[in-house]
Amino acid sequence: MTFHRMWAELLPVGRNPASGGYRRYAWTGADTDCRAWFRDQAEARGLAYEEDRNANQWAWLGDPAAGNAVVTGSHLDSVPDGGAFDGPLGVVSAFAALDELRARGARFTRPLAVVNFGDEEGARFGLACVGSRLTAGHLTREQAHRLTDGDGITLPRAMAAAGHDPDTLGPDPERLDRIGAYVELHVEQGRALDLSGDPVGIASAIWPHGRWRYDFRGEANHAGTTRLADRRDPMLPYAETVLAARREAGLARAVATFGKVAVEPNGVNAVPSLVRGWLDSRAADQESLDAVVTGIEKAAREYAEAHGVDLTVARESFTPVVEFDHALRDELTRILGDRTATSSTATSSTATSGTETSRTAASSTAARRPASSRTAVNPAGLKVPVLGTGAGHDAGILAARIPTAMLFVRNPTGVSHSPAESATEDDCVAGVRALADVLEGLACP
Repeated sequence: MTFHRMWAELLPVGRNPASGGYRRYAWTGADTDCRAWFRDQAEARGLAYEEDRNANQWAWLGDPAAGNAVVTGSHLDSVPDGGAFDGPLGVVSAFAALDELRARGARFTRPLAVVNFGDEEGARFGLACVGSRLTAGHLTREQAHRLTDGDGITLPRAMAAAGHDPDTLGPDPERLDRIGAYVELHVEQGRALDLSGDPVGIASAIWPHGRWRYDFRGEANHAGTTRLADRRDPMLPYAETVLAARREAGLARAVATFGKVAVEPNGVNAVPSLVRGWLDSRAADQESLDAVVTGIEKAAREYAEAHGVDLTVARESFTPVVEFDHALRDELTRILGDRTATSSTATSSTATSGTETSRTAASSTAARRPASSRTAVNPAGLKVPVLGTGAGHDAGILAARIPTAMLFVRNPTGVSHSPAESATEDDCVAGVRALADVLEGLACP
């Protein structure tokens, strides 16, 4: 399968030898190499290659102007020292699925495109999904031009240095109007499929999520001469708030993380004057998220008051729940269920495929299916795992404008945004075939 060759070609790009993770930040050398790889794949297949006004990359089979196109893909950039699968799995699988369909002799009745959305992770400029946000009109040109990286380099300057025109940035409604469906394949960033025994699942929704900045302001002082009773140490209420976040999230079956902190003056022998922490919280529904965030802030204010520390809390970003298009999701359920039924009929019990083995395992481990996962039943009565996710994706950004859906490939450890992120070769192949089946059902009816 061409998946293996493409995966091997892309694997070394942007890899940090010290950590084993990836540093494919927007508009850097590694990003340029990934973009060149994408263009090479498009041209090798005779696809029409183009970059849109926001520098997202497209590879077209058929006439884009015909409308009602089926689009698939993801992104190629990474978080700092991220894993190999988050993003690239969807792009590589998209090209491999097209190859699979051509090998089947599929006849396309709708245009098909593979896309690489730029700067999805937001690792350099601090805002996720820049390429898709711009396209969907969720981010204006003026807002994008104000984005700055840690070295003070603006987004326009970085884009210009990489050979792109930042003055073209902005909404692209005409392009979105030509798209009838967007299907994004992604490695699961959790263990729902591992627990259910399924290699591939369908996304139901993206949890509501947001980021809040907590500023604890105390008084800088000498670490060796200031009595404990005389200190206004902001580190103490911050530390207690981190524990409160874990407690509140557990009560609501949600997640809450203080993953970034800045300390001033940041000296080993100094009591801090400021501890600034960033909270990321996500939950299956808005009510649960509100309960978590309110509980954390209430506790933080009590801790700050007890230590004589001032506290300000500011919400920096928020995304409400994103429900993927129900009709498109149901169509994916039907297509994948029919595929499983056909495979089950054609294959004897002594020569079961990897996917069918996983389905059998799923039925024997139904009691282990997590609360965040459920199943949809297709007309043949076969179950397809449907699960929510706490991670954001380009598909979630586009969902307000066009019908979108997602497929997840099993991650045996659930680890993501880490070099330990993984998926087995068999599951990756199952993902390619599932995506090919979906694209065939949508674009070759």
